[in-house]
Amino acid sequence: MHTEDDPRGQHRFDQEYWERHWTPDAETGEGVGQAVPVSPYLEAETGHLAPATALDAGCGKGTEALWLAHRGWQVTGADISATALAAAAARAKTEGMAGRVSWTEADLTRWEPGRTWDLVVTHYAHPDSGQLAFYERIASWVAPGGTLLIVGHLHAPHAGHPSHGEHHQHVGHVGHVGHVSHHGHGGHDGSGHPEGSTATLAGITALFAVPGWTVERGYESTRTVEAGERPVTLRDVIVRATRT
Repeated sequence: MHTEDDPRGQHRFDQEYWERHWTPDAETGEGVGQAVPVSPYLEAETGHLAPATALDAGCGKGTEALWLAHRGWQVTGADISATALAAAAARAKTEGMAGRVSWTEADLTRWEPGRTWDLVVTHYAHPDSGQLAFYERIASWVAPGGTLLIVGHLHAPHAGHPSHGEHHQHVGHVGHVGHVSHHGHGGHDGSGHPEGSTATLAGITALFAVPGWTVERGYESTRTVEAGERPVTLRDVIVRATRT
């Protein structure tokens, strides 16, 4: 969302932004993130874990939450967008997973769940608080012995990000890969995103270089996805950590 009162042309990742993001197109009736495939990192990084309780922080339309539910996890899907959650709940009912997933509308930068989970995952979340603060916050919701999986998209200009005024692939669950948006408004990082809305592998792993945490995996990955009529190359950052 391009806020009119922001002279720099930056958008904020607030509730209004995400409602617009997930609302079906008035002409086509199609919503953002239709038929989005599950994250390739979810099975790779959590497939070895015994199913227990899980939180999908910034679940969007529930792709990853439902993947976990189908594999025996009892899942909480939390997102700021009521529109996305309604679509997720409808899909869960269709797939016979309504009893395995609960959906919570919440601003994850302020939410106080009052509990922990054995697995907390987040994919392409863009909260208004900034990436690192968000990751540190959701880490506090991991139970002792539990696992945190962070998957983010690298928006840095040197990563081949389009310049001012060009289309770029937008990802985020709080969105997911699923549409090409038109932000191109030159933010502090050159991508149109507010300062602090991106993070690096070094920045994320540094959060967990403290007693009580072990980083099990940390890496970047480049992949190609179909976005409308053309393929788009994405550079992802993946960190899996265990709370000891």
